Amino acid sequence: MVLLRKLPVLALVMALLLAAAPAVCAAEASITIDAQTGYILEKHEAEKKRQIGSVTKIATAMVVLDWASKQGGDLTQVAVIPEAAFVGTSENNVGFQPGDTIVLRDLLYAALVQSDNIAAYTLADHVGRAVTTLVPASRETARATPVDIFVQQMNALAKHLGMERTRFLNPSGIDANEKPFSTAADIARLTRYAMNNAGFRFYVSQKEREIEFGRGPGRLRYLLRNTNELLGHDDIDGVKTGRTQRAGDCLVLTAARPSEVMQQGTTTLVTPRRLIVVLLASPDRFGEGAATLARGWSFYDHWAAAGRPADPRDTLSGPSR
Repeated sequence: MVLLRKLPVLALVMALLLAAAPAVCAAEASITIDAQTGYILEKHEAEKKRQIGSVTKIATAMVVLDWASKQGGDLTQVAVIPEAAFVGTSENNVGFQPGDTIVLRDLLYAALVQSDNIAAYTLADHVGRAVTTLVPASRETARATPVDIFVQQMNALAKHLGMERTRFLNPSGIDANEKPFSTAADIARLTRYAMNNAGFRFYVSQKEREIEFGRGPGRLRYLLRNTNELLGHDDIDGVKTGRTQRAGDCLVLTAARPSEVMQQGTTTLVTPRRLIVVLLASPDRFGEGAATLARGWSFYDHWAAAGRPADPRDTLSGPSR
């Protein structure tokens, strides 16, 4: 694990903290940042390209939510589960069938809470059809499917956020026949952006959620359970797990503590306190995630006590909003 450049005294303090901390870094890539500023508290191989599995669904959800908020999309619209959603995925925990009908909001819950691949594909198919009318016509768009158009929007979002070492190829993160990739640093950029969206924060904070979908004339219900085992512990309120054979076990965490309030004369300064932790290919993602977060708060407290000095070279580039 490598700490970045700091002011001399702060560098010494953090180096001593790191030396005293147990060697728990086993993930092949990781990063811990302050969500407010993007300041990097700790990182390890954070720019190394890797498969990320279902962590991809953070981008999928944000394309849907941006479409809803910026382009007048309606999350109460009813989508139809297409047959193509079942291609390449062996998991179907919810028990969806082709032709089932479900509102987009419940598909978001299924994709984010229980990491359902079929839900992610259906979101991409439905929203991709709506987005197609907004994309300038070209030879490529003429041959593209709605899901292709949606994935183009995922990559456009990545470019906007400065995720220069990321390539999305599908809405779920499946990498059996394809090799989409990203980095721990890029996923931190994406998560920082996503956590600024109140809807996204609510979705990923849910331990359980009952959804409803239609099959023929009937209605079915299913209780989703969050795949993030750390949710609700140690101030953790999100975000997403990921797992494939190529990606290994991945985990993105966010945790928030009460804002710091300081009075300077007649001015009250309120500083939000939130950390983002990204682990890619961890042999013990939940154990390592808890330990990395605890270490991150220790580094954060010393950084804050020093006045939050921030060298731009030690801060994630790209917009957070």
